[in-house]
Parts: sequence; structure tokens; C-alpha cells
Amino acid sequence: METPVKYMFVLAFLLSMTISGLNRVVGTGYYYGPCGKHDIEKEAEKLEPCTYAAQHWRAPVSERCCTVMEKKLKNPACLCAVLFSQTANNAGVRPEIAVTIPKRCNIAYRPVGYKCGGTTFH
Repeated sequence: METPVKYMFVLAFLLSMTISGLNRVVGTGYYYGPCGKHDIEKEAEKLEPCTYAAQHWRAPVSERCCTVMEKKLKNPACLCAVLFSQTANNAGVRPEIAVTIPKRCNIAYRPVGYKCGGTTFH
């Protein structure tokens, strides 16, 4: 009688591990996106001061936009994800123009040549 009980516990353990695998329980290294624990859509909202400059090639870039952009440039992958987010799209942001903002702000540290979708940072 003890043997069937052991097999039931082993079977229950294997079943729970299988269900966990099917539900995609993975390590934290794979759970977070390019912005880490931060929601990409919320990060996109922080770039609101840059909306007009990200729509027009020759639009003046505000000092507030440059400050926000400089902070975002610390993680180019996150910035790229933000530029292609639904929030940015809804606001009319054009990523091919938005990647020119760091240069227009004269930000010394910028990821020149970094590929962001089909566009490249200048």
C-alpha cells in the first residue's frame, strides 16, 4: 500500500511541474522586458514633452524634453521600445524623427549607430 502512495506523490509533483512549464513560469531574467520592471507604456508617457519634436524634423526641442531624453538614453533598448509603443504611436510620435532628438539636444552621450527598429540613432 505504501508504494502507490509514493507514486501518487511523484505523479502529483511531475504534474505540477508540467503545469508550471505550460504557464511559462520562468526566471526573472526572462520576465522583464527592455525597460526592466517598468511598464513600457508608462515610460512612454514620460516622454510627453518630446511629442511635438518627435513629429516634426525641424521643431525646436524644449529643455524639458532634452532632460527627459538624456535620462532615457541610459537604456537605449528601453527608449527604442518606448518609441515603438502603442502610447507613442497614439501620440503621433514618428520613431525616425524621435531618434534625432538626442543630437538636436546636443546630448554628448548618445548611442550613435544604435539600431532601433528600422531607424538608427544619429
